[in-house]
Amino acid sequence: MTTDPVTLRPVGQVVGGRSEMFEDDWHDVRAVIRLDGESFTASAVLGLEHFSHLEVVFLFDRIDPATVPSEPRPPRGSPSAAPVGVFAHRGPYRPNRLGVSRCRLLAVDGLSLHVADLDAVSGSPILDVKPYLAEFAPRDPVIQPAWATELMSRYY
Repeated sequence: MTTDPVTLRPVGQVVGGRSEMFEDDWHDVRAVIRLDGESFTASAVLGLEHFSHLEVVFLFDRIDPATVPSEPRPPRGSPSAAPVGVFAHRGPYRPNRLGVSRCRLLAVDGLSLHVADLDAVSGSPILDVKPYLAEFAPRDPVIQPAWATELMSRYY
């Protein structure tokens, strides 16, 4: 296993939507993923307009890496929940501060991707964009603990 640093260059940035990070109520929050016009031309998104959803990888750039806890903690700080490890959380306090989100693609306008339901705040660096394919959904039933279902009940 390599532990060498990995350097990534953002492919774009979130414009609009929420300016502050807070959990819940992301349904229908609209934003634009503005791709880097110095690195890409419109040919980079050719055909993307035929997809309804995207998978977006972004950086939680407002999280100070020094504040990412290494010990188990309750999900979202809920005092009634049992602590779980960092890889059992989906929040922003992660070792590499990477976010992965599925969102609706509303329109493609040159290098501007108009989206809804993207849970990244305005200004967040976008590291990658992929079309979401139904075949990547799990084949087997998804199983998750009750606390996760409760926390996510107000997310979208």
